[in-house]
Amino acid sequence: MASDWIAIGRHGGSGVVAHAMRGASWLSSAQGSDETGALAALGHGEARLVRIGDGAPEAVPAPVLPKSGGGCPALTQQTPADVIGAWVRIWIAGFLASRENWDGIICAQEGGISHWLHVSADEVVSCQSFLTPRLNEALGAAAAPDEAALADSLSRPERLAAHLRAAEVAGNATALTGHLIGAELAAARPYWLGQQVAVIGDRLGYAGALQAQGVPVDVVAAEDLEPLGLQALGTRLGLAG
Repeated sequence: MASDWIAIGRHGGSGVVAHAMRGASWLSSAQGSDETGALAALGHGEARLVRIGDGAPEAVPAPVLPKSGGGCPALTQQTPADVIGAWVRIWIAGFLASRENWDGIICAQEGGISHWLHVSADEVVSCQSFLTPRLNEALGAAAAPDEAALADSLSRPERLAAHLRAAEVAGNATALTGHLIGAELAAARPYWLGQQVAVIGDRLGYAGALQAQGVPVDVVAAEDLEPLGLQALGTRLGLAG
C-alpha cells in the first residue's frame, strides 16, 4: 500500500515549502515562513516527513537522487568549490522522468545563482555555478539581454568590468544584462559547446542566448518539474507501495 508522506524543506527566498505525497503521487503543496507554518498551511495531517536539503551534502559525482537514506541532501564539489541545493536535484529528477538515458547539460536558475551541471547515466558528473542573476539584480539590470552586448562579452569576456561601466553610464539596463550573460556563457563554454542543454527556470534569456549559438535547448519551469521529481524520490525511497 502506498504511504502518505510530506516532502519539506527551505526553498530559496520563499521560506519553507511542503508537498503532500501519496506513494509516488503528488497531492498538494503549501508554504510558510517555517516548518510549522508550512505544515499548518498544507493541512495534510500526520505523515512521514522527508526533508529536502537536510543532512551532509553528497560529493559530486553523485546520483541525481540519493540511493539511500530518508531525505535528499544538497550536492557539493571540491574543485571548483560549489554547492548545489537539494531542490535542484529534485528538478533534475523531474526533467529526467520522461527522458530515459538523457545525457547533457542542465542550466538551473536557483535564487540568485545559475548552476551548470553535466548529467550522464542519471548522475551529476560535474558542476559550475555563477552569481550572474544576483549581480544582474544588484546592478539594476534588465530581465532580458541586449543581443549586441551579449555577443560582445561572449567574445571578449576579459573586458566585462569596462563593458558594465559603459552600460551603467549610458543607463542601458539591457546591455548590463547582455554583458553579464555573455561573460558567463564564455566561462561556461566547456559545458554547453557541442551539448544539448536544458534550462530550468530561465529568467534572463539564457535559452535564447544559447540557441543563438546553435545549441539545442529545452526550456522548462521548475514548478512543473518539482512534483515529477518528488514522485521519483518517493519511488527511490520505497514509498510508492
